Amino acid sequence: MLRSALFCALFILATGPSLASSFAGTTAGSAAGGSSASTGATSGSTSGNDKVVLQAREDAAGFVASDGRIRGARLESALRHLRETSSDAAVREASDMALARAILAL
Repeated sequence: MLRSALFCALFILATGPSLASSFAGTTAGSAAGGSSASTGATSGSTSGNDKVVLQAREDAAGFVASDGRIRGARLESALRHLRETSSDAAVREASDMALARAILAL
């Protein structure tokens, strides 16, 4: 679920703010509807992996605010994790800045 949210965040960043509000509204509704059904199917390892990305938010904020000059260990770990585990080419090929902004948008 976190990977699809990350892809949505990357899509919003790529398409610009004009689409962001309507796209976020439709995906938020569908994500909320699907979350209760998928909760039982989520494995412990997946939630642990998602935790790596969520814990990187503070480092991502510093990275974005410093225009890429501050790189925290949690952000580095999350970027590596996303690129190694994602089946989506957009996530694997995204710049560090795009992924950091997507982490902040989650």
